[in-house]
Amino acid sequence: MLIAQLSDLHLRPRGLPANRVVETNMLAARALRALARLRPAPDLILLTGDLADRGEPGAYRVLAGMLAEAGLAAPVFPIPGNHDDRSALAEALAGARMTDGFVQYAIEDFPVRLVLLDTLVPGASHGELCARRLAWLEATLAAAPDRPTLVALHHPPFATGIGHMDRIALREPEAFAAVLARHKQVRLVLCGHVHRPIVTRIAEAVVVIAPSVAHQVALDLREGGPSAFVLEPPAFLLHQWSPAAGFVTHMAYVEEAVGPFPFLGAG
Repeated sequence: MLIAQLSDLHLRPRGLPANRVVETNMLAARALRALARLRPAPDLILLTGDLADRGEPGAYRVLAGMLAEAGLAAPVFPIPGNHDDRSALAEALAGARMTDGFVQYAIEDFPVRLVLLDTLVPGASHGELCARRLAWLEATLAAAPDRPTLVALHHPPFATGIGHMDRIALREPEAFAAVLARHKQVRLVLCGHVHRPIVTRIAEAVVVIAPSVAHQVALDLREGGPSAFVLEPPAFLLHQWSPAAGFVTHMAYVEEAVGPFPFLGAG
């Protein structure tokens, strides 16, 4: 089973840039074309938040059009980030499902079970799993304790060392970690938000932040480092699952590189 994860598209209605200089619509369309060229093709596609830059309904219509134009056969499952509007997202994107007023849901149709969370706090940049969302997560995981499970949420539930991003990460991540500790079938946790590939572990799960398919957050681990982005190569993640190996994650750059060239034979 192959899962593609694209994150932090930051789309605008056509013709409007994000952060003044980033033509995110062009970059997202290019990423979807790269995804469509993959062989083997992914079995499903996760969009882990900040799909729109300002939550505008027109941005989600642009995304729906891009997905249709890319001709992707795999189903697409989105969750919101802090830049999103959950109602506009759910209305425009067919894969989104609302549960108790949140865009969060479980996908049961694959060898791996997927549990997708909504950490959006309207009007705020940080994320939250309130009591209702945590209770839903607990009950959903308890319903299938023997199935290997992937959990996805936009805001990372740990400190990355990039200070300005850590200040707007998931609030009270200890509560989320406590749920994971009680449900050891969760093997992988996927996040977005930080626009950089970062890996850690919580309980039995490997936790992976995806880079953005648009602009990246500057790598600055100094205390008090400024909030800034850079135009490093955009990328997305591929998570391959097999019963023997579990999850193996690859980072795929959007931009095509020169090659491939065959290695020289021995002698």
